[in-house]
Amino acid sequence: MRKLILLTAVALLLPGAALAQSADDALLRDAMWTRIVNSKPPARPSVGLALSGGGARGFAHTGVLEALQYSGFPVDYVAGTSMGALIGAMYASGQPLEEIWAFGRDAETHKVGRDFKGIRVLPLIFAGKLISPTYITRFIEGRLGGATFETLKKPLACTAMDIRTGEKVVFTDGPVGIAVRASVNIPGIFAPIQYRQRYLVDGGVVDNVPVGSARALGAEWVLASVMENTVNKNPDTVLMTLLQVIDIRGSLLSRESERNADFVVRTQVGDITVADFDRCTEAGESGLAEAWRRADEAREALLIYAAPRLVEKL
Repeated sequence: MRKLILLTAVALLLPGAALAQSADDALLRDAMWTRIVNSKPPARPSVGLALSGGGARGFAHTGVLEALQYSGFPVDYVAGTSMGALIGAMYASGQPLEEIWAFGRDAETHKVGRDFKGIRVLPLIFAGKLISPTYITRFIEGRLGGATFETLKKPLACTAMDIRTGEKVVFTDGPVGIAVRASVNIPGIFAPIQYRQRYLVDGGVVDNVPVGSARALGAEWVLASVMENTVNKNPDTVLMTLLQVIDIRGSLLSRESERNADFVVRTQVGDITVADFDRCTEAGESGLAEAWRRADEAREALLIYAAPRLVEKL
């Protein structure tokens, strides 16, 4: 009888199997999912999240996190780039999702968008130097300034790039605030962050979907959250042109990383641009809808991966 149960469990979780062929099948799936939810690694595979960059569009990650949390999806490790680093750091620090949503709703109050929309090209040229993003820095320091990677509730990795060498720099220790600031630091506009003999800018230029960083933390199974938009008009300013070039570069890099993920939630965010911080909530709601729509598929993918380890414990 035990052998029959094991064979049935494995068969149900093979690729191509029907999601629920009978009430007994559904009960078995639920029992195995309960085992995943109630277990810790190594009794089950460790799960990581890779949160991509995307500026204001990246607020879609908040909706994805809410859908995963509501469905009981386990998360052991978090890796983020640019906006994914900010959302990931807030989540890994244990801040309630409602507080992260509040950031999106109050983005204009925090004046985050002013760091982008307030840039004027001619003053930037005549000043002869890059600027520092006042409002973004103020927000990050207010939320994460006192945190270190060692004090976070979940292990975190933040990706940046050394502007002098082009090397990818992955933060996993030290102050969280400076790591996030470096990861969201747009090259060519904002002055590089100097830290540990490096000059750091936005990590989206080298690793927009940090699947490898999540695995390096210890994740065996990785879900990647990425965004797609439908902006098809020509940018009308030098700033928006630069942001779009960086965005396209990040999207090209994302494709390889996505192939290395075990599951991808790809949120369509319409015509929201990287600088549309007054539309963060809209992006978040799109992420929530898409992740909720794909929740059963994500659970099935993790069950398939976990099946050999789970049945050993039956």
